[in-house]
Amino acid sequence: MPKVRVSVDGYRCRWCEACVEMRPDIFYYDEANDQAAAHQDDFELDNDLQTAATMCPSRCIEIEELN
Repeated sequence: MPKVRVSVDGYRCRWCEACVEMRPDIFYYDEANDQAAAHQDDFELDNDLQTAATMCPSRCIEIEELN
């Protein structure tokens, strides 16, 4: 599995909580901005992460593959 960096586009996030429910190891609620955010670690791209990004109704989850 490739390593990726995950981020959340704060402009589009509407805080539906789906990403945090699906992957609490990656996503969390950022109280200061009232939206989802992603931990700044590198993660392995797996089916659960891809599903969380695909299921996001705001399409605000960005996955960047690392070289």
